[in-house]
Amino acid sequence: MKKKCSQQWWGVFITTIFFLYEIGSLFALTTISGSGATFPAPLYIRWASEFQKNHPDIAVNYQGIGSGAGIVNFTKRLTDFCASDIAMTDAEIEKNHGSVIMIPLTAGMIVLSYNLPNIKELKLSREAYVDIFLGKITHWNDPLIEICNPGVVLPALPITVVTRSDGSGTTALFTEHLAKISPEFNTEVGSGKSVKWPIGLAGKGNDGITSLIKGTTGAIGYIEYGFAKNNNLPSAELQNKAGKMIPASDKAGSLALANSAPPDHLQSFVPDPETPGAYPISGFTWVIVQKIYPCEKAKALKAFLTYALTEGQLLSSALGYLPLPEATEKKSIQALTNIQESATK
Repeated sequence: MKKKCSQQWWGVFITTIFFLYEIGSLFALTTISGSGATFPAPLYIRWASEFQKNHPDIAVNYQGIGSGAGIVNFTKRLTDFCASDIAMTDAEIEKNHGSVIMIPLTAGMIVLSYNLPNIKELKLSREAYVDIFLGKITHWNDPLIEICNPGVVLPALPITVVTRSDGSGTTALFTEHLAKISPEFNTEVGSGKSVKWPIGLAGKGNDGITSLIKGTTGAIGYIEYGFAKNNNLPSAELQNKAGKMIPASDKAGSLALANSAPPDHLQSFVPDPETPGAYPISGFTWVIVQKIYPCEKAKALKAFLTYALTEGQLLSSALGYLPLPEATEKKSIQALTNIQESATK
């Protein structure tokens, strides 16, 4: 009887120790949070999931709410990091007392996706796609579009332009390109995370624009290539600076970035690449972090970003992103050494 009681007591003891260990593990979990660009959101979320499989003591949470809103959250210290498709401005850096580091983490292409039944391939010249977003071309059978698509019967259907309603690095990248190739667009609309579009419906985030395009016959809008790819949306071939019609592809996007070796401050953008085979609207997207964090937070963040810049790059293509050029990847990894650990717990 004593032996049986002893065994029961020992079982309760072991169970209690295991329970306390599990509770302790929960409290030992280090959480790092971020928000910002919807452009890389699917990749960040996949990185977080894969990273935690080998780092169960670290949880990474990311919300795609737009670059502008992400920078606001980061500036207010509501998050540990933010993601943006355009580098922070001097004014935004000043609000953070100059204590930020901007690191390219991935890259991608902005495509013009459309909803035209039975038309799987579409070509647009530079003049045509600028005029569509200026509201000067209003129907799909416009001569400027027809001349780019010989043999294709384009419908006499009104064009519904779809743009972003929120402050967005995707918008900044797209409008910077349009302003670069069109003096008229530069004067009439300009460039930036938010602009006053002369025409169109507006959706929030890449996912919002994607939904509007899918649900609107005759629509065309600018979204990140991965969103088009994952939603089976066709995207137009666009004329690049060399005069070539280029479809979005890993090769064409990588060519656009290959000659854009980033400067030491890692702010780099190529609004109109010259390489003949380059896709015309490609760019980096940045993670923005503080220079100093509490010890455990700094270690966790550096571990996650190191993973994203090494093993994580192998996941890029499958989700519609571009792995970083080798020179950029090396500089980004080196930049992680600037994240310092404070004595604060």
